[in-house]
Amino acid sequence: EVQLVESGGDLVQPGGSLRVSCVASGFPFASTDMSWVRQAPGKGPEWVSGISHDGAYTRYADSMKGRFTVSRDNTKKSLFLQMTNLKPDDTARYYCARGWEGGLDSWGQGSQVTVSS
Repeated sequence: EVQLVESGGDLVQPGGSLRVSCVASGFPFASTDMSWVRQAPGKGPEWVSGISHDGAYTRYADSMKGRFTVSRDNTKKSLFLQMTNLKPDDTARYYCARGWEGGLDSWGQGSQVTVSS
């Protein structure tokens, strides 16, 4: 059974930093490309970042480039998203998912990130 469990979301002030994590199980994580997707209330899902199975390639949506960093630890079957210089528009529920932009499946439950002063 595929399981993706996100954690680390919190309330943070604009300009602050936060790291969300995802622990995976039930599938060969080390052979699977992974992504972060976010969704704000009333809006559709927005692809945030992707990382290849071996961590060699990463991609970011333009609005996140330079502020967010995706990484993974295959020995721990974990995916991470380090977020810096957070903006109110970053407020959303953040999900990890298998695959890349345009080809995602098996989203987790998500972790809420709220950026507000």
